[in-house]
Amino acid sequence: MFDDRSSHYSGNQEAAFAGVRILFGVIWLINTLLEANTHYVSGFLASLVKRVKGQPHAIQGFMRGVIHVVTILGPQHVAIGTVVLDGLLAVSLIAGLAVRPMAIVGTVYSLALWATVGGFGGPFGPGATDPGTAIVYALVFVAILAVPSDQRFAIGPKSQTVAGTRGIELVRILFGLLWAFDAYWKWQPAFFEHSLSYLEQSQVGQPAWIVAYIGFVIAVIRLVGPIVFGIFAAALETVLAASLLLKRWQKWLLPIGFLYSFGIWTTAEGWGGPYLPGVTANRGDMLGTTNIYMVVYLYLMIAYLLDKRHR
Repeated sequence: MFDDRSSHYSGNQEAAFAGVRILFGVIWLINTLLEANTHYVSGFLASLVKRVKGQPHAIQGFMRGVIHVVTILGPQHVAIGTVVLDGLLAVSLIAGLAVRPMAIVGTVYSLALWATVGGFGGPFGPGATDPGTAIVYALVFVAILAVPSDQRFAIGPKSQTVAGTRGIELVRILFGLLWAFDAYWKWQPAFFEHSLSYLEQSQVGQPAWIVAYIGFVIAVIRLVGPIVFGIFAAALETVLAASLLLKRWQKWLLPIGFLYSFGIWTTAEGWGGPYLPGVTANRGDMLGTTNIYMVVYLYLMIAYLLDKRHR
């Protein structure tokens, strides 16, 4: 997969790719630890049922079919199976064991989570802001398949495939489409009118220092005006999408996109919390969504910004 039989990456880039792979593995490990409790297992079926409400009729029918299958198999058995698979993915990513075949499994698994527990990212009504979480995890696995991340810091056998640049180009385009989808919803009046409410909701159940941090951001936004902030966010996401899709202004906008994603994760997503038993892990967004956008940006920055030919 993504094999053009020529290497375009330096040894330092390959090591950096492997470092990001390990970071992604740590995220999966945290997911596994959060899910490994009775709250997650006992609430697994309820998390599926909750995603049906508000969806289009076709997706509701699909979700009810999934719920029926899970009920037959046994919700607890399915939930435990997801915990085991999450753990295997974490071990593979961190240890570099069977990275490429497990990345294929991870891609399919993440898309399955997105379509079931994640409800295809929906329902997409007023207030929707992104296409869901697990689909971004799938994109990271595609990035892992696109670069030689199994060549360094790995205890398993190395792949004979030498990755070129076609795969990472696919990641760039798909990532641009995700940002374009985000930007579309940011331009909706509902976002302009309720942008502060998203931040206020992210304070609920959080530690005092996170509440104070988000409170400071809310105060700044009120100072400049929520509408002005909403237009800024929508415009910036539009520019980020255009940069990725057109492959322009990468030197500046990849780092800006990384920092902007960090800003969203630490404010509107409340650092991915609150980390309550069985709550954060149930939708597959155990640490948030835009922190995974940051992981994708790391892959792209390594591919483009550390390559001398792109300087």
